[in-house]
Amino acid sequence: MLDIISKLYGPFFNIENWKLVIESGSDWLVILSLALIECLLSVDNAIVLAAQTKVLPTKEEQEKSLFYGLWGAYVFRFLIIGIGTYLINFWEIKVVGAGYLLYLSLAHFYHIYHPVAKKKKGKGKRLLPLFWSVVVSIELMDIVFSIDSVLASLAISSNPVIVLIGGMIGILCMRGIAEIIIKLMEIIPELEVMAYALIGLIAVKLFISIPMIDIEIPAPLFAGVVLLAIIVTFIVNRVRR
Repeated sequence: MLDIISKLYGPFFNIENWKLVIESGSDWLVILSLALIECLLSVDNAIVLAAQTKVLPTKEEQEKSLFYGLWGAYVFRFLIIGIGTYLINFWEIKVVGAGYLLYLSLAHFYHIYHPVAKKKKGKGKRLLPLFWSVVVSIELMDIVFSIDSVLASLAISSNPVIVLIGGMIGILCMRGIAEIIIKLMEIIPELEVMAYALIGLIAVKLFISIPMIDIEIPAPLFAGVVLLAIIVTFIVNRVRR
């Protein structure tokens, strides 16, 4: 067991490896490329994060949940990169993640048309306080969404230190995107409906990427769908006003 752990995570604790990466200009070009890929692949993650944190009552709690989620994402990314070569066998995680996202989307629209049911749900007991349940949800989604990012990164560079640095920069950028979406939701309420509709689409996107179906929607294409959805939502908001 110790030998396996050493093989998986040993490169992270190799000082010479870190020194070579930091001093190499070519490695930094790869790192920046990985950070860009991370941002492209994490557009859907940012949407989910924004929608999840929106349920918290105050802006302070929303920002705090993203902060905790950021550090949790770094820890999980470190662990996942270490077992990156085996992630392809964990397609079940994608199925569970897709089911959870679909539940989030359908539950949101159900409560829109059944507000009384939503009120009753609020009186029920929670296993965790609302804030910590949101943080846990953020971490679970980080695990699911990081699979694609790590596999794409390892295809570009086999050095786990390069993948880790690129992933950290990308995660930080993705959290910034999530905060922008949260602020836009406050100005344009229709964005929340759009976000949950996209979450349903993301669930389908995640499910069809499992090996048995093996249909991948290119990140640039999905980013275009997100951009189009935002433009349509802006138009709807202006027409209503």
